[in-house]
Amino acid sequence: MEGDNYPPPAWRQLLCTVLSWTKLGLIMAIVMGVDPFPYLGLQTPQMYQWASQNRMYACMMLFFISNVVEGQLISTGAFEVTFNGMSVWSKLQNGRVPSIGELMGIIDSHMMSVNTATDPPQL
Repeated sequence: MEGDNYPPPAWRQLLCTVLSWTKLGLIMAIVMGVDPFPYLGLQTPQMYQWASQNRMYACMMLFFISNVVEGQLISTGAFEVTFNGMSVWSKLQNGRVPSIGELMGIIDSHMMSVNTATDPPQL
């Protein structure tokens, strides 16, 4: 058996990457005391002014909230089990995680079917 992360859709991965870089850029701007909005021709939002006045709290809040959002973006909730290249269980298809007994029973039945298919016929 082998475990691995089930990959999220490409658009979610891209959005997560963009969010991560934006987070880092904002944290650096807040810590360094730089206001990027005038460079973009925009008025500085009230929230950014507050963040500049409360740097430590704003950076921690930005870091933790964006990490939660990033985690949700890359989480698929998948629990996929394959045996000899054959799908045994899919949480994405069944909508739930099997119990241990249920999963072991399914794997045992697949092992039995593989063993009977490979055993030579009895004479």
